[in-house]
Amino acid sequence: MRQALVIVESPAKIKTLTNFLGSNYKVMASMGHVRDLPKTTMGVNIEQGFLPSYRNIPDRKKTLDDLQKAVSKSGEVYLASDPDREGEAIAWHLAQALKLQSPKRIEFNEITRQAVESALQHPRMIDMDRVNSQQARRVLDRLVGYMLSPLLWKKVQRKLSAGRVQSVAVRLIVDREREIERFQPEEYWTVVARLTPLDRETPFDARLIQRAGKKLEIHNADEISEIKSALDGANYKVDSVKPREKIRNPSPPFITSTLQQEAAIKLGFGSKRTMTVAQQLYEGLDLGKEGTVGLITYMRTDSTRVAAEAQTEARQYIEEQFGKEYVPEKPREFKSRKTAQEAHEAIRPTSVHRHPDLVKEKLSRDQHRLYELIWKRFVASQMRPAILDAVTVDIGAGDFTFRASGSSIKFPGFMRLYIEGKDEATPPAPEEEAEGMLPALTAGELLRLLQLTDKQHFTEPPPRFSEATLVKALEEQAIGRPSTYAAIVQTIQDRRYVILENKRFKPTDLGCAVTDLLVKHFPEILGVEFTAQMERELDRVEEGDTDWIKLLDTFYPPFKEQLSQAEKTAESVKMEPRITDQICPECGKPMAIKQSRYGEFLGCTGYPECRKTMPLTAIKKIGVACPDCGGDIIEKRSKKRGKVFYGCSNYPECKYAVWAKPVDQKCPKCGSLMGEGTGRNRDSIICLNRDCSKQEHAGDTGEAEGAAAGVEMPEAAA
Repeated sequence: MRQALVIVESPAKIKTLTNFLGSNYKVMASMGHVRDLPKTTMGVNIEQGFLPSYRNIPDRKKTLDDLQKAVSKSGEVYLASDPDREGEAIAWHLAQALKLQSPKRIEFNEITRQAVESALQHPRMIDMDRVNSQQARRVLDRLVGYMLSPLLWKKVQRKLSAGRVQSVAVRLIVDREREIERFQPEEYWTVVARLTPLDRETPFDARLIQRAGKKLEIHNADEISEIKSALDGANYKVDSVKPREKIRNPSPPFITSTLQQEAAIKLGFGSKRTMTVAQQLYEGLDLGKEGTVGLITYMRTDSTRVAAEAQTEARQYIEEQFGKEYVPEKPREFKSRKTAQEAHEAIRPTSVHRHPDLVKEKLSRDQHRLYELIWKRFVASQMRPAILDAVTVDIGAGDFTFRASGSSIKFPGFMRLYIEGKDEATPPAPEEEAEGMLPALTAGELLRLLQLTDKQHFTEPPPRFSEATLVKALEEQAIGRPSTYAAIVQTIQDRRYVILENKRFKPTDLGCAVTDLLVKHFPEILGVEFTAQMERELDRVEEGDTDWIKLLDTFYPPFKEQLSQAEKTAESVKMEPRITDQICPECGKPMAIKQSRYGEFLGCTGYPECRKTMPLTAIKKIGVACPDCGGDIIEKRSKKRGKVFYGCSNYPECKYAVWAKPVDQKCPKCGSLMGEGTGRNRDSIICLNRDCSKQEHAGDTGEAEGAAAGVEMPEAAA
């Protein structure tokens, strides 16, 4: 009997699946997509019904050759790419490239023995509705990118790009920046009384809220003086004490967007880092005696649905570890967004019995921290709500009313295990400030004033987007899909349309100029609602309710007309130079960011007397300190090879330099800096010490490209 062939996307899954399936199956990887549209041309024949011209990816030639040989020696062929639109398209492309007659499509939401064996027992045909939805998205993005980008080259500068989704994401950031710039702060004041009961010293604070039964707003110091005069000599008495019970429910288990948000808030992870580590946890890690096992379910999902067996396992665990009083009467169900793909599950541990502490020694620090976050969030989501004893006390002083609030935990419920993080943004308004503990008080009780404090405040503008809040905005406005959030965030930075400043996104002048041009001439395509509606239409294609060619036919004619008009009427944009704090090494004058047809560069403000120029990357800090001297590591470019590398800003005094981009993380083996891998190993976190073999693989990785990823740069290159 010939072996069955199982083709997965990532080589990282091979060991895990082989461990489950044994010698009757051969597991091989496609390394992701094997066919795609050509890089140098649009690759879409608009006249022939938007026919895509797919080509085998040159880098996948050896992979396809190896797969073809394996197919010829195999019995059944199972296509086990990821359980989403992209995975379905990869399965279809594999079937086309390998000329498979009757491939069997299988998918599993988690890489566990039970899930994989169940998938093999229930194979299906390739879902062409899913494939067509992916094709429609790919063609839409190719049409917008290949037809809008040349316009930007003509009107702004060369080597720019536009994207159906990325440009809308940049617009969100630009619009927020303009809102901040327009913001006019308004003055307001607060008054707080420090009080205590007459018979004991148990001070507490109460905030002034009303005068003569009406809400009190204090706008300036003159009003404060009048209020303080009116309160002079007033008696403070408890008017009412209102106890109440507050119920606080747990958050749903993670979906892709909420995982990225929470990892950013609690762990300081960027979206790419979060998805890289989650990919490792999903694909499987060696746990010793248990073998290689996937620790979490599929991490690209927008559904909060949880399998019944997982709910049952969680409820049993909660009862064993916390007690029966922590288990709700029935399993918790959470409502997903209307556009969610309910066939998927939420992100959860494949077994709650694999407590984070039990597997800690087998995981890297990043893997353990993210797994612990996912594990706690899921288990907490199946626990009883927390119950708080809250009390609100109103205190009269003349015709003024002060209010004090306090609370205590009556029953911790899910809070015993997990509390959702909050993104630091605008400081809370006075009425939203944290509640404190209050002494026992009764209505009619007299109080003694210890201190009356007034404070001036000013309203604050909305905060800039962080990675967490940007992903949240993309999700709420249905821009993109779970699988694209990390790529969107990375792309808009790579294009230099936005920069991260103090962990907040700020648009560059280039980002603002490109956005203004696109919004003026393509208001619909750059509209949030249009982008969200397009996502809904792509969902309908997947559900079989809309023909993908018809969708493209509706989109293209008005887009082509707008493009034609823009080419005639759009004015060229001149980018003014921006002064930086970088000093010209030749004349000592400030350097400015200037524009050329090839992009941004640093030029001396002493031009034309001084013609010194430098690449813009000379001042691109990456937020990591040099391990040798403590200076800033910055992005540079080799003069001889033109390749980006990373070196100390104190060069030539400090000659630290590496090819791989360092991250703010130390190698657990030797203590050297870790860095992002390169080439095929680009999704890995590796040690930058070439004498250290420690590697913490992430995502689709092969072996590291030798020690070269961590070799220090020759002095001449720096």
